[in-house]
Amino acid sequence: MPDAQTPQLAFHNVSFAFDETPVLRNVSFELSSGETLIVLGAAGSGKTVLLKTALGLLRPTQGRVVLFGADVTAGSEREWFDIRSRIGVLFQEGGLFDSLDVADNVAYPLRNQPLRQCPEEQVLPKVEESLKFVDLGHTLDKYPSELSGGMRRRVGIARAIVTQPELMLYDSPTAGLDPITANIIVALITKGRDVRNATTVMVTHRFQDGEILAGFRYDTAAGGLGLTPDHRGDTQTRFLVLREGEMVFLGTQAELEASQDSYVSKFVPHT
Repeated sequence: MPDAQTPQLAFHNVSFAFDETPVLRNVSFELSSGETLIVLGAAGSGKTVLLKTALGLLRPTQGRVVLFGADVTAGSEREWFDIRSRIGVLFQEGGLFDSLDVADNVAYPLRNQPLRQCPEEQVLPKVEESLKFVDLGHTLDKYPSELSGGMRRRVGIARAIVTQPELMLYDSPTAGLDPITANIIVALITKGRDVRNATTVMVTHRFQDGEILAGFRYDTAAGGLGLTPDHRGDTQTRFLVLREGEMVFLGTQAELEASQDSYVSKFVPHT
């Protein structure tokens, strides 16, 4: 197992192209245990491709990807299958299976990741614990079609965290939600990060999502979020801005807000 200083996820000059069309260009960053990366950018800027590259679903055309301290760029599909068992993912819209009830949706990683080797008698208790974590313990026998959009997203979080992964990837977790529900989702993501010290990458269109992750920590004793001592200077949370696949900014919230770049400043609300 890597120590706290070993990068849990790192991109070293990663580029990716579909045929001859570049989608990512020389992207570099490192995340250690418990750190957070917020990825911002216009539609088509490469945000989701970055997540898929981190998952090994797309292979870089150049550069290196490091996960849990190991270079996995040229890993076989068998190796990647094992690596992915250490990563939790919340897909856009939640990505639930319509034909499965909530309990079976959340149980899916426990039953289908051989490395986890979860005995069947332990599956339901883990599912119940995960759903309780997102305040949906009463939904075990419901189907996704019976849930609101925000509830489906919360079930998606429960499924993503049920194996207690070291790295969490969130693809636009608040897209299409009203502001109140969106804030609830990001509060749950913050809770999951801080309770389990999970390294977190979140793609989002909302600066407010990153602002919550940068500015708040989950207080287990109080059972809620509390402001960090100097939230705008929190170096545990950084923002990465992509423009047409190129990384044009990487830094803290305070540095993002101070940027004079006209493209970068589009992602920061100005009063």
